[in-house]
Amino acid sequence: MFGKKDDMLPDEPADKLYNEGLFLLNNKRSFKEAAKKFEEVDRQHPYSEWARKALIMSSYAYYEAREYDDSVNAAKRYVSLHPGSADAAYAQYLMGSSYFDQIPDITRDQARTESALATLEEVVRKYPTTEYAISAKKKIEVARDQLAGKEMLVGRYYIQKKDFTGAINRFKVVVTQYQTTRHVEEALMRLTEAYLALGIVQEAQTAAAVLGHNFPDSQWYRNAYTLVKTGGTEPVEDKGSWISKAFRKVGLG
Repeated sequence: MFGKKDDMLPDEPADKLYNEGLFLLNNKRSFKEAAKKFEEVDRQHPYSEWARKALIMSSYAYYEAREYDDSVNAAKRYVSLHPGSADAAYAQYLMGSSYFDQIPDITRDQARTESALATLEEVVRKYPTTEYAISAKKKIEVARDQLAGKEMLVGRYYIQKKDFTGAINRFKVVVTQYQTTRHVEEALMRLTEAYLALGIVQEAQTAAAVLGHNFPDSQWYRNAYTLVKTGGTEPVEDKGSWISKAFRKVGLG
């Protein structure tokens, strides 16, 4: 006769399930199976201390299995349920790392990069004294460089199409938001180029001057200097320009 209570399998002890998950995790080839074991702890013993520990371990196991969406979901649930826990910082870091490991080629949509940046910045803001904040900062720099690279790619495309206003808007994002990345030197040179093409000489002079002041040994400065000289003028900084203000704002200029 179906449906009898005696036919139902009894719950396994929480510690047994948890340790089985650890065993599979240590096997290195069974990360997904380990995650399933940890999820079973939460399903069978939802209000236990084992469930709390198993939830963060399931996120880690899914991360190691490269099942990033599942890792993010488990980490989000952990932070939601246990925001004051000692492992909340790690859960937040796992979230950011899951997005970070999915950063696509620069020619593609950068939504994952933006998610990685936002989530990792949250690690630094909420948990600044943890080891995860140190690692998050390194990943943040890579993500920021990626986003700046995307802006440069589109900006160069606009220059090729002679849409100089569109190009300036892209290079402006790099100069104002990503000026600590490796792309800022080229962005300033491209601004020089685009402004000269539009006949806005004073801004072109300023872009070249700021580039020369902050990166005097840069090949991009030499290129910008040549462009300005070819136009019959010199790099001269206009302190009222948005370019000068952007660099003074972060103490580079």
